[in-house]
Amino acid sequence: MSERLQDKVIIVTGAGSGIGRAAAELFAAEGAHVAAFDINGEALDALHADNKTITTHIVDVTQPDPVRDSIIAVHRAHGRIDGVFNVAGGSGRRAGDGPAHDATLEGWNYTLNLNLTSIFLMCKYVLEPMLAQSSGAIVNVASVLGMTGNADFATHAYAASKGGVISFSRALAVYYAPHSIRVNVIAPGLIATAMSARAQQDEHTLAQLPRLQPLTGTLGQPDDCAAAAAYLLSDEAKFVTGVVLPIDGGWTAQ
Repeated sequence: MSERLQDKVIIVTGAGSGIGRAAAELFAAEGAHVAAFDINGEALDALHADNKTITTHIVDVTQPDPVRDSIIAVHRAHGRIDGVFNVAGGSGRRAGDGPAHDATLEGWNYTLNLNLTSIFLMCKYVLEPMLAQSSGAIVNVASVLGMTGNADFATHAYAASKGGVISFSRALAVYYAPHSIRVNVIAPGLIATAMSARAQQDEHTLAQLPRLQPLTGTLGQPDDCAAAAAYLLSDEAKFVTGVVLPIDGGWTAQ
């Protein structure tokens, strides 16, 4: 294991499971001081039990006060914040997301709040210490569905929220570049996490994987996304900002 994140203070949201947990564990192994944010306290306890160096914070990232207060706590503990990996988010299907003609307003608002407002709040409050120290790196999680349409995945609020993450991140990248703050995006395809459990059990989706993700014809793994984020948060990517990096087995190359 390299030490490319040695002594960096990095926040990971959605760190209790899936991509977020894989990232928290990888970043810690590469020498970072990891602050794990998640709404699920039991998941955070399990993470901390496996890696005592990771500090945990129960945070609803859609709410401004808990986000601000938790970021302040991390900054007070370490005196700086070097990076943030914004993973928290998810599907709004159960809340009413779906094809635009059938989706509910409640589903739309829920999904955008979960996937886009949460990232706005994290960036808003973490940029304050980053501006003060004139450095920092932010990596936001979007999706291939924020880059390309697909009739088989008709959750249109989700697609809009992930497209919004891309546009928001690019705007930040340009605006904050003079302050030596980098902002990049990873756009996963179908990854083997709890969020994709429905797709993993759908025979039609599984049959489409060789076409959608031709590199392997299978789902990607959380570690694939964690490794990409580790690079983007490290000094190896010091000349990289405003990039949208698909982690998708070739989905968006077609």
